[in-house]
Amino acid sequence: MAVVSAVLVLLWFIGNAQSTGMVPTTLGLWTMGNMVAFLLHLIFWEVLIIGIPVIIAALAGWLWWKRLPEEEKKEHHFSDKRSRSTGGGGGAISLLVGIAFLIKVYADGNWNFAVATWTLDYLVSSFLSVLMWTIVIFGIPGIVIGLIWWIANKRGKKLDSLS
Repeated sequence: MAVVSAVLVLLWFIGNAQSTGMVPTTLGLWTMGNMVAFLLHLIFWEVLIIGIPVIIAALAGWLWWKRLPEEEKKEHHFSDKRSRSTGGGGGAISLLVGIAFLIKVYADGNWNFAVATWTLDYLVSSFLSVLMWTIVIFGIPGIVIGLIWWIANKRGKKLDSLS
């Protein structure tokens, strides 16, 4: 029910965003400013209309579950085992590169220019430069920290083998 409601809110918001002039009706005329404003407003309305009621319902369900006697909880046959997520942490890197790309577009002065006017060369070179700087800024310290950790562990093993 929440997923269907979220899709309906999305469709409602898209119609209103176009009719109120928040965004151009032609996608080729959208700027990065339009995209960011559109996404921030969409997130606000989704949280307000869908997220808050779902959180309230989940909290009410959790409080109801906590007040149930143990015998009734066992009747529902829910597993007591907790699942562990095996997903990687790639989402944070993608978000970081995306934010860095937005900063690059803003610094280049292309924030309020239609995306359709960008060349493929500009898009690819901007993305690659952002990726390179992200690797330099986070990769080099990561390698140094990894090397220090590795050397400390090797030295610790040598001291253990001597005694």
